Amino acid sequence: MSTDTAVWDWSPADLVSLERFLAGLVEGPLRTRRIGDGHSNLTYLVSGSRDVVVRRPPPPPLPPGAHDVLREARLLRGLAGSGLPVPEVLATAEAGEVVDSPLYVMSHVPGPVLTTRTPGALAEHRRAIGESLVDTLAGLHAVDWQAAGLAEMGRPEGFNGRHLRRMRRLVADSDGAPPPAFAEVDGWLEANVPAESGGTLVHNDYRLGNVILGPAGRVAAVLDWELATIGDPLFDVGYFLASWPVAGEPLTPTGALGTAVLEPGYPTRAELAERYAARTGRDLSNLRWYTTLALWKLAVLFEYSHRRTVAGNGDPYYADPALVQSFLDAARAAAAS
Repeated sequence: MSTDTAVWDWSPADLVSLERFLAGLVEGPLRTRRIGDGHSNLTYLVSGSRDVVVRRPPPPPLPPGAHDVLREARLLRGLAGSGLPVPEVLATAEAGEVVDSPLYVMSHVPGPVLTTRTPGALAEHRRAIGESLVDTLAGLHAVDWQAAGLAEMGRPEGFNGRHLRRMRRLVADSDGAPPPAFAEVDGWLEANVPAESGGTLVHNDYRLGNVILGPAGRVAAVLDWELATIGDPLFDVGYFLASWPVAGEPLTPTGALGTAVLEPGYPTRAELAERYAARTGRDLSNLRWYTTLALWKLAVLFEYSHRRTVAGNGDPYYADPALVQSFLDAARAAAAS
């Protein structure tokens, strides 16, 4: 979630400061290009004697606790050597050290990020792409997060109920009640909160558009870790499947970022879920709750950002209230399935 990401770019003075900071890693002159399809932390490909990637938060005002890029960098450093495909963190900077915000620099992993189409070179690997996404998610959930020094990232005990309540507070009225349009799904979720299936590292935004693909459709890098926490791994599974479009179903805004999977050859949602269960041994009998929660949570976050935009503090992308309604409709359908 962010403010208007279109209002910030590298000034000549910023580039001079960045060149000074990157001396020894990348020699100038530097060129920058915004990359990514998201509406949150800003990501730039920085090119000089080599390519690197720089992440920084959007310009203020920012919601409290949001866009902590240095926390993201600490997490990625903890994952180094875990076997999980993640970029290498090369440098970090506090606010004022390079620009007006903190930032970090990571290695550039070459390869496509799929959204609305599959590039020709990968077209014959559509099934392998889906299977690699599931296998990588299973590997993510197998990471020993305590040995990786990531215990500070969250509390797995009581994660499901706590997460539901925390999200509700973003849009609730002064009495703690959700908006009328949210109330039906909110009540169903509250009445059916399952016990946690375990405690693992949770990406919290795991979808097709947040990975880089390598040869033969294998995941080469998992990106955008700013929302990662320690919690119930099935939340990631529900979110991943909720973001995987199905022919004939209305597209949510998140689903619209992954319509490549509507092409022939990709695994179905059911096949993806079955592969995850086989890889991990986890019981997916409560998967409907996690999928519904993911869609309801996205409705909450989009509503929160919509209100900020209406108040003049948000990204214009969120101005259309139909985006929120799309997620609410999908959450109702998921709860009733």
